[in-house]
Amino acid sequence: MEITEKKETENNNINAQTAVDSTPTDIIDKEAEERQARDLKAGLHPLKHKFVFWYTRRTPGVRTQTSYEDNIKKIVEFSTVEGFWVCYCHLARPSSLPSPTDLHLFKEGIRPLWEDSANSNGGKWIIRFKKVVSGRYWEDLVLALVGDQLDYGDNICGAVLSIRFNEDILSVWNRNASDHQAVMALRDSIKRHLKLPHSYVMEYKPHDASLRDNSSYRNTWLRG
Repeated sequence: MEITEKKETENNNINAQTAVDSTPTDIIDKEAEERQARDLKAGLHPLKHKFVFWYTRRTPGVRTQTSYEDNIKKIVEFSTVEGFWVCYCHLARPSSLPSPTDLHLFKEGIRPLWEDSANSNGGKWIIRFKKVVSGRYWEDLVLALVGDQLDYGDNICGAVLSIRFNEDILSVWNRNASDHQAVMALRDSIKRHLKLPHSYVMEYKPHDASLRDNSSYRNTWLRG
């Protein structure tokens, strides 16, 4: 009886130590591997990351964290090529969305909020488009993001299309605003994949600056 209890105690200690040693990243990686294995077995084509489309329709005015979070709605999630096309083909086109509206595409587990732990130390590259062309550039950006084609892809959190009255704005969010090499490499990769004309100016703004002045697109500090 004493030997059995001793073994059970040792096993419990081992299990407890294993739980301590397992970081959230380890757990996420394992879940991703299991998901991809299931998709492959089902004859599907798994993506490197699982993604979520979000939608925000809000009343113009001062942004507060509570009101903004309340207005963010999860639309659909997907983890395979087939799942992406099923979702994307049923999404409304940007030209049909009212203003002001935000359409977000983010990796699973990351909310499209400045305050999210994955975003809080990061920032975003911003590109302003005339409304007649924004839909095409948004689609190109979505395909590049889903296909993991942008440089420093693991440093990317997601992308946003902001429908506004006189223009539409694309932004790509990254994890680390202080990593200058990654920030500039991301800029160059976006330009290359979107085939941006030289006349377009890209602006960068850290999320902590957005929190300070309560604005997504004013007072950007880096242009390229």
